[in-house]
Amino acid sequence: MIGGCEFSVAAPWGEMHVLGYFLPAVSAELDAFLEACRADRVRRGREIVEKLQAIGVTVDFDDVLRESDGGAVGRPHVARALVATGFARDLNDAFDRYLGRGKPAYADKALPTFRAVADVVHRAGGVVSAAHLKDRATRAVLERFQRDGLDAVETRHPSHGPDQRARLTSFALSLGLLRTGGSDWHGDSLPDDTHGTIGSQHVPADWLGALEARRAA
Repeated sequence: MIGGCEFSVAAPWGEMHVLGYFLPAVSAELDAFLEACRADRVRRGREIVEKLQAIGVTVDFDDVLRESDGGAVGRPHVARALVATGFARDLNDAFDRYLGRGKPAYADKALPTFRAVADVVHRAGGVVSAAHLKDRATRAVLERFQRDGLDAVETRHPSHGPDQRARLTSFALSLGLLRTGGSDWHGDSLPDDTHGTIGSQHVPADWLGALEARRAA
């Protein structure tokens, strides 16, 4: 089993997701970093609920906490609370009406820099991969993040079509970046062009070996 975590970081277009692999079960620095991220998620969740209440959607933050069940609070938990209380038909409806960027209850979260996350992951003995970049992955963007510690690029993802996979693969190989892949399954979400089922993305074993070698180096 490989320990990992998905981080949100600041990017030229707003927000980017970053995958940290080979993370230890216990790391004081990483734990402190994640606790700060979780605290900001709580702050953001409360702000979202306040915005919902201001437009007459009477969901409570306790409803959100019940949905998160002790986990890090995120917009999907607010969406589930909206469904449970009858203010949305399903998760997609909750995001389309209230929670998506530009919608009435959207709230920004505090985003660390890519370098800050890469440094924490590397000091914990892990490697860093940029997740599901799609068409945002230009060569210039990848070179910029590579200078800040990027090890790999997620080339295989449900949202990546054949052309995107080919382009990302070409960039990765030419820049000396490794490749990763994943389903991005979110537990109770139905498979679509953003989230697949576990095992839906074939990831060659030699990719794992290359990541392990990079980690050791």
